[in-house]
Amino acid sequence: MGTRRRAREMALQILYGLDINPGDPETACRDLDGWSDLEADSRDFIADLVHGAWDKREAIDHLIASASLKWDLRRMAVVDRNLLRLATYEMMAHPNTPARVVLNEAIEMAKNYGGEESGNFINGVLDRIRYDLDRERTE
Repeated sequence: MGTRRRAREMALQILYGLDINPGDPETACRDLDGWSDLEADSRDFIADLVHGAWDKREAIDHLIASASLKWDLRRMAVVDRNLLRLATYEMMAHPNTPARVVLNEAIEMAKNYGGEESGNFINGVLDRIRYDLDRERTE
């Protein structure tokens, strides 16, 4: 498994925990099992994803709600909701990472950690968000 994939999985784990039991993202990162064993660039990437997705979740949740017309954010599975937050933030804040990479990573994590339909659900919502973000950038 690639370093970035593992970092995204760890960020998802932290966001999941924060969603269940809100707290400080910085503390949540440091409390993650194995945090101190990670390379500095992995810790930085994870911290960026966690802080960004958590701190900007109101705007991110608005994008998700707009893209998932039939699903109320609060009723989504916690894994799905946080995968969407994570991937949406990465597409917003890391435009040098191809959107297809972000989508593929999120879909694979959904298949591994989400429900039976999570992969398809994540794909559909993120594809719409990608389209909306691309449209905003060109306007």
